[in-house]
Amino acid sequence: MAGRTTPREERPAEPAPRGDARARSRAHPVPFEQFIVKVHGRCNLACRYCYLYEGPDRTWRDRPSAASPAVLDRTAARIAEHAAAHGLTNVALVLHGGEPLLAGPGRLAALADAVRARVPADCAVHTTVQTNATLLTDAGIATLAGHGIRVGISLDGGLAAHNTLRTDHAGRPSWPAASRGARLLADHHPEAYAGILTVVDPGTDPVEMYESLLALRPPALDLLLPHGNWSSPPPGLSAAPGPGRPTPYGDWLCTVFDRWWAAPRRETRIRLFEECFALLLGLPAATESLGLDPLNAVVVETDGSIEQVDSLKSAYDGAAATGLDVFHHTFDEALRHPGVAARQAGAGALAAACRACPLLTVCGGGHYAHRYRADNGFRNPSVYCADLERLIRHLADRLAEATAGDPP
Repeated sequence: MAGRTTPREERPAEPAPRGDARARSRAHPVPFEQFIVKVHGRCNLACRYCYLYEGPDRTWRDRPSAASPAVLDRTAARIAEHAAAHGLTNVALVLHGGEPLLAGPGRLAALADAVRARVPADCAVHTTVQTNATLLTDAGIATLAGHGIRVGISLDGGLAAHNTLRTDHAGRPSWPAASRGARLLADHHPEAYAGILTVVDPGTDPVEMYESLLALRPPALDLLLPHGNWSSPPPGLSAAPGPGRPTPYGDWLCTVFDRWWAAPRRETRIRLFEECFALLLGLPAATESLGLDPLNAVVVETDGSIEQVDSLKSAYDGAAATGLDVFHHTFDEALRHPGVAARQAGAGALAAACRACPLLTVCGGGHYAHRYRADNGFRNPSVYCADLERLIRHLADRLAEATAGDPP
């Protein structure tokens, strides 16, 4: 089932440090620099569109609800081992779920401290927790901030009307608690505020949506496309490729871009737009939605299983599995998994149509999960191909206008 991304989206609202991955030889795997740890495997919300709990993957049902101290301890050791083996100077630790705050701020702080204590002295650990904000309290945020953990929030928008599908297990709206948590973070702990992650819904007014999120004063916004593919298309798109395909998601994003771009001052960062500009200028980008840089993220589940990123679970049951775990395998062994290798192969893993496209180096084939088709796997253009072209060409035109007449 195609569905919008929920608080369980794996990417934090701030970009993870990646280094110059393109400068490394493609003959060798790019080490992991982003470690997504499922500290809790359940959620206090029951969003009807959730790809993780309502989609095709069922692996979560057989896993413990929370990661044990042994799993977290072994995960910290494996992260440190990987950082030392590859001389990493930065790693991103993303505390995830489910809803990670169900594990309690203290357990999150303990894991962050354990990783920092074990990595080499010259390796910085950038820690973020991604939450639906309903469980945020002043004391909890203070604990997280005191241990160097920034807080990213997942919302469907900045108004109650945008969040009607985000209910708890009794069907009660989550917005009152989520908005209270978001404002608590913005008002009293801005230094710990990483930003807001939201998913594009072309059924909403894009400017109203954007401005409602601005009212929550996020330092950064992540605008994500819903996880869908050719076999399970996202809302508003069909499974039939070809010319004349509508671009509701691209149109929505272009409208938000124009509002963001025309503002007299920068009101917030929008990673999708900034990374698209970087790619248009020939610079590396830190997003898996665009560009050809190899993915450098890995997931540890609550039972210690090492997995590929959660977005693959929107394709089919078990799509993210590697058969590895932190008790018996290193992260270097995960780098050799065929699925991980495919995410690091650049243009070589793309469909022929993508390799021949003039937008290749910017689009990069789009998000890997969005290329899936049940009969032939992932070697297809993105189900959002037309939408991505619409957005990229729009930003390229605006960039050309802004730089017209500049000296060479």
